[in-house]
Amino acid sequence: MVTLMETLSGPVFYFAAFIAALSIIVTVHEFGHYIVGRWSGIHAEVFSLGFGPVIASRVDRRGTRWQVAAFPLGGYVKFLGDANAASAGADDATMARLSDRERRHTMHGAPLWARAATVFAGPFFNFILASVIFSGFVLVQGIADGSPVVASLKPLPVEGVTLAPGDRIVSVEGVPVETYEDFVDAAEALPATPVVRYGVIRDGATIEVTGPQAFPPLISGIAPKSAAMDAGLQGGDVILSVDGTGIQRFEEIRARAIGSQGAPLALTVWRAGEIFETTLTPRERPVQTEAGDFEMNWQIGIYGDVAFEPEARSATPWEVVSLGVRATYDSILGTIGSLAAILGGAISSCSISGAIGIAQAAGAAASQGWAYFIGLVASLSVAIGFLNLLPIPVLDGGHLIFHAYEWARGKAPSDRVMNMAMTAGLVVVLSLMLFGLSNDIFCP
Repeated sequence: MVTLMETLSGPVFYFAAFIAALSIIVTVHEFGHYIVGRWSGIHAEVFSLGFGPVIASRVDRRGTRWQVAAFPLGGYVKFLGDANAASAGADDATMARLSDRERRHTMHGAPLWARAATVFAGPFFNFILASVIFSGFVLVQGIADGSPVVASLKPLPVEGVTLAPGDRIVSVEGVPVETYEDFVDAAEALPATPVVRYGVIRDGATIEVTGPQAFPPLISGIAPKSAAMDAGLQGGDVILSVDGTGIQRFEEIRARAIGSQGAPLALTVWRAGEIFETTLTPRERPVQTEAGDFEMNWQIGIYGDVAFEPEARSATPWEVVSLGVRATYDSILGTIGSLAAILGGAISSCSISGAIGIAQAAGAAASQGWAYFIGLVASLSVAIGFLNLLPIPVLDGGHLIFHAYEWARGKAPSDRVMNMAMTAGLVVVLSLMLFGLSNDIFCP
């Protein structure tokens, strides 16, 4: 029994993390449809989290039934007069018995602007969710003030370190630095040694101290579905050697992974005072270049960081909001760039994940801590918001295309055209889901 539970704990944990992330994103998406519809005078009959048999429900004073259903793999808002949860067509029987005044409160009798705003609100609220999360990170973490002041040192297996919290770095191996950017530039040119000489201001005096390599082989995070995740590596681990060769800088790990061309790498790893060995095989994954393009490269799936936390100041309200929105905007551009690179053949179509891959990503993020999980929710919310805006019938983008046609022609497409388009859109969506699922199963 213990063995069975240990075997199931991974998949169960990943599934729970996936459901939690999906529930947050879907609830916000559908609430966008609901609240803007309500503001536009369109009545929602049902707000459902999940599909299938209803587990719990209640009716509010506006007559909307809020419910939780048995299968938590999505959700929907059903408006008055809808034939189904997708608002794909009108319920003719219901519409026939409504007065003109009552028809105004349906998705099919409301003005075009109200219908379009209600449809667009779902993806837009996904972007709002991401912006709120990114803004929350800025609020909690603060903003580096641009000066290389040590707030705290990260645990590293390096002896003889006299660099201390509160030190302001003014030189790196004799190279003067004034700003944090100067420090990074000087640190990137450091020799591959475990200990570095720093000039610092401490208690008003300028002294020379020893500190760790600025960009050590320290793992700050693990990518989902990566060789590092499969090998059990964790944030905070330090890679001491690769194939028996000592490693002093994080960049050396990247170079060894790329140079492996997919051959296994034997790692010696330090974790909280303990040393162990592991072997992993780099995988070919898409990488965004400095120019913004994408290319395939061999990776083990780890992120690095500087050896110390720089001091940060509290962000102003404007900075909190603007940086959160900017991060969402950058994430949208990244999604568009990735999709364009896949369609253009620059990166493998294996980059498209299905439900299993997303569940693995959610579980991997949750296992690294709440910050990683919430960050993944923000990224997924952007991706889902963007995908819903694609001009595919049954998706919000498809509905917006129909509304644009109605605006241009002065009348909606015929029921026959709508039904054919919805059927074709459903085939496309299901095909994409199956394609992503096959990638989860067959792609490395």
